[in-house]
Amino acid sequence: MTAYELHIVFDCADPDRVARFWMRALGGYDFPTPVPDGFMTWDDWADAQQIPVDQRPTGRTLVDKVRDRPDIFFLQVPEAKVAKNRVHLDIKVAPGLAGDERRTAVDAEVDRLVELGASLVRRTDEPDGYFVVMQDPEANEFCVA
Repeated sequence: MTAYELHIVFDCADPDRVARFWMRALGGYDFPTPVPDGFMTWDDWADAQQIPVDQRPTGRTLVDKVRDRPDIFFLQVPEAKVAKNRVHLDIKVAPGLAGDERRTAVDAEVDRLVELGASLVRRTDEPDGYFVVMQDPEANEFCVA
């Protein structure tokens, strides 16, 4: 049986903004390579290579520098998000915790993510456990559990 690599891809209007949110939200992720020596930005490098603006990459990539989690790609698309995600991320911050201890850990992470630019959608307390539905800066849904 073949094992495949898994990458996560977000369509978004502002790849840099969304990538920077998820980099801070998930921890351990960073951009894959620094800007080449002698250049302040990738656009400066592209200018030096005479790459036309309309042919430059319109996305960002995050790679896990700490563990072995999937790469995350953020691709610029012209259309806005119009409906609920069909796939979303779950950020597990309270594995093995229950009751008030679990709620405290989840709520602390929710507060941190709101400070980074996320929005709270709803808190849900079900028999299976407590979790919070949130949105990133471009309204992509995710859960904190």
